[in-house]
Amino acid sequence: MPPRRAIEVRQQAAADGAAAPRWRMSLLENTFNSFLQSSGGGAEAAAARAVFGEGSLFGPFLFGKFFDPADAFPLWEFEPEVLLAALRRGARTTVDWAETDSEYYLRADIPGGRKCDVEVSGDAMRVVDISGLWRAPPPDSRDWRAGRWWEHGFVRRVELPEDADWRKVEAYFDDGEGSLEIKVPKNGDAHQAAAATA
Repeated sequence: MPPRRAIEVRQQAAADGAAAPRWRMSLLENTFNSFLQSSGGGAEAAAARAVFGEGSLFGPFLFGKFFDPADAFPLWEFEPEVLLAALRRGARTTVDWAETDSEYYLRADIPGGRKCDVEVSGDAMRVVDISGLWRAPPPDSRDWRAGRWWEHGFVRRVELPEDADWRKVEAYFDDGEGSLEIKVPKNGDAHQAAAATA
């Protein structure tokens, strides 16, 4: 049975309050549609459609309308049953998230079981970046994330709730299922307050 293995969660604080140079180029709806159309057929087009397709964590239409996956999204402010209702009726989603008294949880299938990275970043360390490559990076050795990132990789940026303990984010990858699981504990103070009122 293939193992469920821990993924290192990197922490990247913004230097002097400046945002990291990644994800600078916004993915616009017309750009995305042109990109998919120019992919044509074949294995590369199939890989792009698997990564960005309907129901994928990395698809720009995951939440029912176009939303750039490189823009941080406050995922845990929404109930998955509401936000993913249209996809769930057709059983077309591979994403789920929840909140318990002690943690926030996200589970998603990674198309093709591709390797992905998990990083906590941004101002006040309030964003989780999930990213990886779906095809080879540019040969000129520049950072694929600084330009037209969707031509080589995928990303979903998720805002952490205020009571999340970003220092203890855990990530796991299941090689058998090709799925990613992220657990974000709540701060001890918030967890203790919730237990005291229960």
